Amino acid sequence: MAQSKSTPIRRASRSLIWLGVITLALFGILAGGVVWGNATWGPKLALDLEGGTQIILQPNVEEGESVSAEQLNQAVSIIRQRVDASGVSEAEINTEGNNVVVSIPGEADEETRNRIEASAKLEFRPVLVASGPTNTFVGEDGVETPYPTPDPALPDTPATEPTNASDLAQITEKLQAEFQAFDCAQPVEAEVVQPADKPIIACEVDGSVKYILGPVEVEGSTIEDATNGMQTTQTGATTGQWVVNLEFNGKGTEEFADVTQRLTALQSPQNQFAIVLDNQVISAPQTNSVITDGNAEISGNFTQESSKSLADQLKYGALPISFTVLSSEAISATLGAAQLQIGIIAGLIGLILVAIYTLFQYRLLGFVTIASLIVAGVLTYLVIAILSWRNGYRLSLAGVAGLIVAIGFTADSFIVYFERIRDELRDGRGLESAVEAGWKRAKRTIYASKGVNLLAAVVLYAVAVGNVKGFAFTLGITTIIDVLVVLLFTHPALQVLAQTRFFSSGHPLSGLDPNALGAVYRGRAQFRAPQPGVAGKSTKSSREAAKRQTIAERKQAELVAAGAGKKSEEKKS
Repeated sequence: MAQSKSTPIRRASRSLIWLGVITLALFGILAGGVVWGNATWGPKLALDLEGGTQIILQPNVEEGESVSAEQLNQAVSIIRQRVDASGVSEAEINTEGNNVVVSIPGEADEETRNRIEASAKLEFRPVLVASGPTNTFVGEDGVETPYPTPDPALPDTPATEPTNASDLAQITEKLQAEFQAFDCAQPVEAEVVQPADKPIIACEVDGSVKYILGPVEVEGSTIEDATNGMQTTQTGATTGQWVVNLEFNGKGTEEFADVTQRLTALQSPQNQFAIVLDNQVISAPQTNSVITDGNAEISGNFTQESSKSLADQLKYGALPISFTVLSSEAISATLGAAQLQIGIIAGLIGLILVAIYTLFQYRLLGFVTIASLIVAGVLTYLVIAILSWRNGYRLSLAGVAGLIVAIGFTADSFIVYFERIRDELRDGRGLESAVEAGWKRAKRTIYASKGVNLLAAVVLYAVAVGNVKGFAFTLGITTIIDVLVVLLFTHPALQVLAQTRFFSSGHPLSGLDPNALGAVYRGRAQFRAPQPGVAGKSTKSSREAAKRQTIAERKQAELVAAGAGKKSEEKKS
């Protein structure tokens, strides 16, 4: 039995089906979120368009003391990380005098408030157990299964009295079961207060290692200073490795000396001392020697940037100041609905102008562009609405600007493709062949163009701050959707239209009339006489063909004309 041959119309059908499946899937996800979750049909708006909640935090300092700008900036950095971790985007966090002002779009829930108002807690705990982050096991049936939720009735009291903070006797049956079932993808929230005198479960910030840690032995508030620098040998030479240097106060020096004296005699991982910030382990270095002078060194695979980041976290992670909420109130939008309306109107004007241009330039073929823009708009709307629900994305005026700019970028793809098809028609191809050949040439240009757009969006998002990130994000999303639409809709639509009599016959209103395009030559540098018809139209076609000639074709035409002129002179003579 002969196998069915893949034809352009079959490929077009498959692409359109895939597009339909993707669209229905996105719509289904959003509809499910609206029915069973807290999603909305429209995307959430950012602070500049909707307004939100403003929380002013006032530092608590003793009389006669002051807060440094460096401490306030570090507080802003910590709070920003917490707000971002809660899924809220487009928040504004800055300083106003000695206060920290946090502005959040919409109404701040209790969890977000707790994240903002809690003081960063830094502590040092000995490592009892360290393992990979997995929370599953392979059963007798060979299937990987998550560990069950620990039975509350399991013993939670040590069988023997622990002799020190590193004693493994602290690990009860209940704690061991909780450790096995603990998922590092869902760490303990920063605002949760962990017992200081009992062992806890914690993970590395990146989720790569899971620990059982002993009780707190050194508080982060005992760190006098933390700096980063190059590691040096006893002779003063540098090793080329970046390290973090710690300096403890009197109390911290004494506590740290006692702990390191005990840990150096233990085997790995019990000789590690975990540094815990907001219930997550930011580092767990091994103890290689007893440190009695209060000056410790943390080494590892650090770069200059990562060592500076860790030093800042250790220095300011447990702030020497606490905050109280000075005020919490609703604030109005900084730009408001009027500006959003203006942005929407600007986008509609852009769409109308693009539609007018494409209809004027490409006749009825321009409706493919209009339909493609509609499809791209539907996909973009669904994606943004889903991201708004699942990832806390909020649409700012800068994001609206990114969507408007994307209209022109999207139309570029269609214009490049249409012009490639026209070039193939000028070369004497039929429409079906011109569509396939034009696509092979156009898609390389489209991929290169969209690759540059996407790269620019990624770089802008990485280096930008504030609302500019919203512009870069929407630009990147629309670029990806643009490529998807060209692949799954625009090209398949042209493959289908190429089968119709109206377009394949080159109707003057189709925008693909070979005569109107100046197709007066066949193949490269092989010219034929203009087709009989209206003199004005033939002349116009000839001029169009001359404009479309490549350099090689012009030279060939000049040589042919020169040869014909020479023969004419020879005949006359």
